[in-house]
Amino acid sequence: MTDQTPTHAGDYMTWTSETLTSLAGRADADVPCGSCTACCRSSQFILIEPGEPARSHIDRGLLAAATGLPAGFDVMGYDEHGHCPMLVDERCSIYEYRPRTCRTYDCRVFPAAGIWPEQGTKVEITNRARSWRFEFDDSGMRASSATRKAGAYLRERQIELFGDDPPEATQLAAMAVAAHELFVDGDTPAIDDVRGKLRNGRGNVPD
Repeated sequence: MTDQTPTHAGDYMTWTSETLTSLAGRADADVPCGSCTACCRSSQFILIEPGEPARSHIDRGLLAAATGLPAGFDVMGYDEHGHCPMLVDERCSIYEYRPRTCRTYDCRVFPAAGIWPEQGTKVEITNRARSWRFEFDDSGMRASSATRKAGAYLRERQIELFGDDPPEATQLAAMAVAAHELFVDGDTPAIDDVRGKLRNGRGNVPD
């Protein structure tokens, strides 16, 4: 059964500003997770970037080269239960040294963008994400509408933007937040403008 208990997500405009800062790599995401570990138990591959302190706290046998990325980028998989191998007794055993992927993960991007995780192994994340409730002023309502328009645009034009290997739902939702300013006025931006915005904010959109 889906958990319908509302969870306070904070002020939308404050969250948007903080999320853009996190996506740019200038801060960690500040998520009111409480005791929730859904993202650690949902069969997710975790990207480990070159030089991250997390590397010295993860068994090398748990890492594999990241497909499509330069040498030095790896991914960490999950165990037979779909759990991150760093999750011990329902807590991250390397929290202080957790990868940047984990530091910037925020499931509030899903309701913000109107993009949801893939079903099957992502049920717990979906349930948590659907419980978030933002607070909105007028600016927040405009930004929220723009982010959902950006999300719809990215879903509809995935192949044109990303080729035959489109990003998974988490990345796509984060990209909608990164590109939302292009959709605030209600016009549909040129695809090259969207590419430029995403490339500047994410650095992983092909030419």
